[in-house]
Amino acid sequence: MPRIGIIGGSGIYGVFNPKKSTKVHTPYGVPSGNVEIGEISGVEVAFLPRHGKGHYIPPHKVNYRANIYALQTLGVERVIGVNAVGSLREEYKPGDTVIVDQFIDFTKKRDYTFYDGPKVVHISMADPFCPELRKVFIDTSRSLGYRTHDKGTYVCIEGPRFSTRAESRMFRQFADIIGMTLVPEAQLARELEMCYVNISTITDYDVWAEKPVTTEEVLRVMNENEEKVKKILENGIPEIPKERNCPCKDALKGAEI
Repeated sequence: MPRIGIIGGSGIYGVFNPKKSTKVHTPYGVPSGNVEIGEISGVEVAFLPRHGKGHYIPPHKVNYRANIYALQTLGVERVIGVNAVGSLREEYKPGDTVIVDQFIDFTKKRDYTFYDGPKVVHISMADPFCPELRKVFIDTSRSLGYRTHDKGTYVCIEGPRFSTRAESRMFRQFADIIGMTLVPEAQLARELEMCYVNISTITDYDVWAEKPVTTEEVLRVMNENEEKVKKILENGIPEIPKERNCPCKDALKGAEI
C-alpha cells in the first residue's frame, strides 16, 4: 500500500515506472486519471497526472476533490504536489526551485472542501505545508546543487488565461510566484489529515517583466526543469521518515463546529 503520492505532470514518468494502474471511484466524481502505483528509488508511490494523461484538463476543470480522495482511499498519507509557475520577483529566476511555504487564493469557481454540510469544519491553514516534507525537499534540492528558495508565497489564479500586466503588478505586492493549480489541492489534503508539500519550478517571469509570457516559452523551460524534478524526487523520497511526527495528522482536532 503506497503511503506517498505524487500529483504532477507527465514528466514524472522519467523516474517512475508504473507497475499497476487503478481506477478509483469517489463520491466526488472521476479523478484526473487512473492512479498508477510503482516505485521511486525502491519506495512504493502512487502517481496521479493532475491534468490527465496527455494534459487535456485545464486548471479550472481539475477535479481536485476526487484526486485527493482517490489517493487517500489507496492509503496515501503524504502528497507531493509538483507545479510549474511564473516568477513575480527578479531574484526568483526561471529554472529555480521553490519549496513553497505560503499561498494566496485568487481562484473563484472551485470545490474547496469536503465539508459542505451538515458537518462544518474550519481547518487551520496558517502553515499550509508539512514541515517534515518541506525540510526533506529543501535539503535534497540544495544537496543536488540546484538554486533553491526555501520560502515562497504562491498566488493561485483561476486560469486558464495568464495575467494582465496590471494584475501581475498587483500580485507582485503580495507573492513571489504565480500559478493555477495549488489551490484547493493543498487545503483538501489538510482536511483529510494528509501531509502536503509543494515543489514549484519556475518557467518564466510573469508579465510584470517587459516580455509577455508565451506558452512556447513556458513549455521550453518546463522541459528543462523536468530533469531537476526527477532528481529531487529520486533522491528525496527515500529520505522521507516512515513515521509522521508533524501536525498534519491531527489537523481535524478542534476544527469541527
